[in-house]
Amino acid sequence: MAKIYEIRDPLYGFVVLNEWEREIVDHWVFQRLRRIRQLSLTDMVYPSAMHTRFEHSLGVMHIATRMFDRITRRRKEFLVSELNYDDAGLSRDRVLVRIAALLHDVGHAPFSHAGEGLMQKNPHTNKSYKHENYSAAAVFHLMRDVIENHPFNQNYNIKAEDVADFLNGNSRLGRSLLWRHLVSSQLDADRADYLLRDSHHIGVNYGKYDLDRILVTLTVAIKEETQDPVLAVEEGGEHAAEAFILARYMLFTQVYFQHTRRAYDIHSAKALKALLKIEGRWQGAENGFFPPPDSKENMEQYLAWDDWRVLGLIHSGSAGEHGRVIQHRSHHRSIFETPEVPDADDLEFAEEVYDKLGDRVSFVDTAESSWYKFEHSDIPLLIRPDQPDEELITLSKRSAVVRGLKAVTRTRIYVPLDKKDESRDIVFMLRKNGGEEK
Repeated sequence: MAKIYEIRDPLYGFVVLNEWEREIVDHWVFQRLRRIRQLSLTDMVYPSAMHTRFEHSLGVMHIATRMFDRITRRRKEFLVSELNYDDAGLSRDRVLVRIAALLHDVGHAPFSHAGEGLMQKNPHTNKSYKHENYSAAAVFHLMRDVIENHPFNQNYNIKAEDVADFLNGNSRLGRSLLWRHLVSSQLDADRADYLLRDSHHIGVNYGKYDLDRILVTLTVAIKEETQDPVLAVEEGGEHAAEAFILARYMLFTQVYFQHTRRAYDIHSAKALKALLKIEGRWQGAENGFFPPPDSKENMEQYLAWDDWRVLGLIHSGSAGEHGRVIQHRSHHRSIFETPEVPDADDLEFAEEVYDKLGDRVSFVDTAESSWYKFEHSDIPLLIRPDQPDEELITLSKRSAVVRGLKAVTRTRIYVPLDKKDESRDIVFMLRKNGGEEK
């Protein structure tokens, strides 16, 4: 009989692994996630935000499995008739989903998303690599043996390429690409876990929503315009889906884009860039960038970087000014910010403030540049499920709450701590004089 392992989790009670999954978890690439904090230096504002990508990844696997099981029970006839699944195909894809969900974050940089701005451009797309590309490369180059050669895999023949293609969204997966929505979509297990987990560890209620209701109303349907299968929520889960989007909005505005937390995102990225210039031995390191995820050697060098290494170098004094800021919690201060959704007058005044402050300004931060974003998002809603006239629409078409949300576009201006008081006086005088200093 196969051995089962249970890992205690503060949200779900226990997360269950089999022997194969346990070996994947024990692999050094996955164990590195114990040394990557989920929320970078958020503990500078919320002291209990010390949780890691390790526990989050276990949680994503747990929720993705529950989502998969719900959909295959509820819509098995649809999956068989529309996508030609049989029991063996569904069984294999369930395993693929669990492994891919487990490994979806193994490519995160030190300080999680804050380090993502130091990734080089992909020469084929001219766009910067993302952590998903590094996750796929880590699986492809470094985890082949633990994925392909376990005895359990004799029943499924899952290749490292399959998991990498899943993480990259490669069309070679065919119908199995449907399940990628469980890890990367507007209503995925990734967001489902981090909203609850971040709220739990930070000690706030902003990110909470009704997970159980979403799970029992989760389904799959065909998008008419493209004829592609998509994840959707049945109309009975409409308000739970609303709450999910509102939870994202509230956690973004109150935590992820909180002004001090964002200052530490920027300081940590600048400190890391300085360290890569000193320590890196690959092409691009001289400019403060990570190696590209295009070879085994590059991935081994990349994964040698984690929060422990960076914090140790910061402690040693190697990270320059921004490292010292982090050590002494002397972050640069936000002395001006626009409303969450500024109008033309707000933006014009921001420009005046920036011009008047001159070289006192250390950096300007916008919601669009934040590693965590709240963008206007929509969730497919299945109306009249299982009826001859069932219809797939977007949640915003039915929900005035979702329809009324706007993307946050707030801008903030920061200055060094020793320039805080004089800068605030300048902003005060500008406001007092109606936007023009006399």
